[in-house]
Amino acid sequence: MTTKKKPKVYVTRKLPDAVETRMRELFDAELNIDDRPRTKDELIQAVRVVDVLVPTVTDRIDAEVIAEAGPQMRLIASFSNGTDHIDVEAAARRGITVTNTPNVLTEDTADMTMALILAVPRRLAEGARVLTDHPGEWAGWSPTWMLGRRIHGKRIGIVGMGRIGTAVARRAKAFGLSIHYHNRKRVNPATEDELEATYWDSLDQMLARVDIVSVNCPSTPATYHLISARRLALLQPTSYIVNTARGDVIDEAALIKILREGKIAGAGLDVFENEPAVNPKLVKLANEGKVVILPHMSSATLEGRIDMGDKVIINIRTFIDGHRPPNRVLPFR
Repeated sequence: MTTKKKPKVYVTRKLPDAVETRMRELFDAELNIDDRPRTKDELIQAVRVVDVLVPTVTDRIDAEVIAEAGPQMRLIASFSNGTDHIDVEAAARRGITVTNTPNVLTEDTADMTMALILAVPRRLAEGARVLTDHPGEWAGWSPTWMLGRRIHGKRIGIVGMGRIGTAVARRAKAFGLSIHYHNRKRVNPATEDELEATYWDSLDQMLARVDIVSVNCPSTPATYHLISARRLALLQPTSYIVNTARGDVIDEAALIKILREGKIAGAGLDVFENEPAVNPKLVKLANEGKVVILPHMSSATLEGRIDMGDKVIINIRTFIDGHRPPNRVLPFR
């Protein structure tokens, strides 16, 4: 009896042990044990010989990389929800299927978004640094010390009311926030009723009227710098903005400028325009208590990463067995 040859799978980053073990059982998988980001040349060398590429959001799988793919490579099974790091159009032209891992990071990302919504107005990072950076100097409770802003009763404006935006809205409503949102189209009436949400077809008008802005839309050519300098100027001086989506949705230079000028009250950022580089001006603002910055960790739970790995494996197995993978990504039309 002939044993079926295992497909050769190239995994670009270190994944949870449980996921890597299963991959080695099912596939001829080349793992990245030291978790060193692969260079473009290494990616090109890989796609020439492997059957399946498993990249992450830190890997730029552009048209140049895809053009070097050998005839045997027919699947890019991305370990990610978003696919803005992959030229899906170029892959389609080469007959290469692209898949992603949707629907598993919604709750984790919404949790972190809510954490930032709380952390920025209530000055949590500043308070923590008082005890860690200056031990012994805290004089004790005072009626007027470390005063932040209440979020209960405020208005939140959600930019992008997809799965994550809706999950954020549910959490925000539980904290007593009034839900406002802007989306390409209205959510279904039952969801609007449940959340008592107000829809704004004009993003400009919504931004000018809310106290907290939560950015939850995907990164696409249409959303690049969606929150532009002009739109940032619409925000109230007492407002806050939180971004757990993608860094390039906000004009980061413009955001830094209005924060430095005190034209908004603060920001909470888990993503940056030029990751992994973080603008030193943002670091300075964080040290001054005007922004809370996190290293792209909103989806970083062990459970979430294992769920992502399971989806990657299912997509590969389904494709190799000759069926359409469940999480196929189609090119933009």
